[in-house]
Amino acid sequence: MDLKQNIKKVCFVFTVLSLACDSGDSNIESNINQTIEIRKTLTLGGAHNESAQSIVSTPDGGYAVLGYTQSMDADVSNKTNTSYDFWLLKFDSEGQQQWQHIYGGNDDDRGQEIINTSDGGYAILGSSRSEDGDVSENDGSNDFWMVKLNPFGIIEWEKSFGYSGLDNGFSILQTQDQGFLLTGVLDVTASEGEGSTNRLNAARHAGGDYWVIKLDQMGELQWRRYYGGNFTDTAYAAVETQAENFIIVGSSDSDDVDINNNKGSYDFWVLKLSNAGTLLWEKSFGGSEIDEAKDITMTSDGNFLIVGNTRSHDTDISLNNGAADVWVVKINPDGELLWEKTFGGSSFDSAQAIHKTQNNDYIIAGNSRSSDIDLIENKGQNDAWFFKIDSEGVLQSQASVGGSNIDLLMDVVALENGRIVVVGNSGSADLNIPENKGFTDLLIIETKP
Repeated sequence: MDLKQNIKKVCFVFTVLSLACDSGDSNIESNINQTIEIRKTLTLGGAHNESAQSIVSTPDGGYAVLGYTQSMDADVSNKTNTSYDFWLLKFDSEGQQQWQHIYGGNDDDRGQEIINTSDGGYAILGSSRSEDGDVSENDGSNDFWMVKLNPFGIIEWEKSFGYSGLDNGFSILQTQDQGFLLTGVLDVTASEGEGSTNRLNAARHAGGDYWVIKLDQMGELQWRRYYGGNFTDTAYAAVETQAENFIIVGSSDSDDVDINNNKGSYDFWVLKLSNAGTLLWEKSFGGSEIDEAKDITMTSDGNFLIVGNTRSHDTDISLNNGAADVWVVKINPDGELLWEKTFGGSSFDSAQAIHKTQNNDYIIAGNSRSSDIDLIENKGQNDAWFFKIDSEGVLQSQASVGGSNIDLLMDVVALENGRIVVVGNSGSADLNIPENKGFTDLLIIETKP
């Protein structure tokens, strides 16, 4: 931890005790206590379970939210059974819902990520067990399921990729050549080594591996490769570099095959691939406990910020506030660690997403059970927690939103009008949460500009 963050934490303790603290930086104390103002908190759902997993800003100044729904009533329209389906909702710049769509079949289908596409439409990715309805095929258990949509959410085409095991798609991006890159996890044991183009030593892989699939603009397969070892390797997010390579992040507890320097238990495992899928380098970041990378974004200086969770307090982690913390790592394009910061309190705190704003700050979204150190308050169990850091990783402002039950954030975006929108799910119906329609509802929180 650098000197400024050490000073910041000392100042927070003195603030709680209503004592004076002269840190030499008049902004440090106020930054910790700077609360992001909430404009609206909205829950949507029915009698069963709903969750938002991903959000994108849209060209009209609004936003689109992807997740999944199990309900057939209340806020959920045109659903015919209580299996999970992809659920997509479109909102205008004032946060008013414009339309919604359900996608899937008669089995379990869960949307994980939405992106804008260059033609003004959307692409969505998740996992599917169906082989009917909107899903044209399934190769067994969970498959990656990708759907290309027009600007109004109408299906243009869809593709499934998988084998007989649990193959889950988590991340999608449109590449500079107008194709698509899909990432997630492949059950290599169940696929019996299938699922990789020109992959050597397939017999040395087992369990779940990072699975990366490259498609052309119309969804036709160009290549697919898996990466990992003999334990559990799960890819959660990816970015394309300016040189048209790819950086993939997730977690791994393997210490063999593609993994050369496991730090202990699960690490942040980061890969750089060529545009043909060749492994250029791999890096492990973490300590002796569980560390999981969840998201990555490119910074304005051409480097990368990776966000996730750590339970470690050694090796690459300079500070742990207690239990689990949010961990932010900055690396350069060669995978060299530039700096790392932890955020949280004495209980369990985690992050799922990071988003770069127009003024080069970064918003991190997740959840927290803490009410001390970097946290101002806790409403009960897990609160939806999001905060802003500057380009050097200094905490600028934050907000905790929740009730007496479990409230989680999964993604975040900043709109052109200056509002931040965070999404996830909620089981609460009190305090900050206006109502609950069933078990868990889809949660949307908008801030003031």
